Amino acid sequence: MLKKRFLKRGTCKVEFVLPPAVAGEASSAYVVGDFNNWDETATPMTKLKNGTFKAALELESDREYQFRYLVNGNQWHNDWEADRYEPNPFSGDNSVVTTYRE
Repeated sequence: MLKKRFLKRGTCKVEFVLPPAVAGEASSAYVVGDFNNWDETATPMTKLKNGTFKAALELESDREYQFRYLVNGNQWHNDWEADRYEPNPFSGDNSVVTTYRE
């Protein structure tokens, strides 16, 4: 799940929340995407008391970012509530978050 909040400085704070069905099986989770050069360990997600995982990033406004969740170091998952999806070169899709002001 994605939550977006536009900030006065021209950026967008995006909260990435691992879907509960996936979070229940996870011992670790990372959000990996264009914003961190697809570095699999750059953006760890914090496990919350309710069992979900969350990470917040401040991203440039008026852009699109592809991303996926990496769970337990070897399972890739999409965000089921992403703004849209784009095919990736590994025979699947990437989630897309947009930061356009509406």
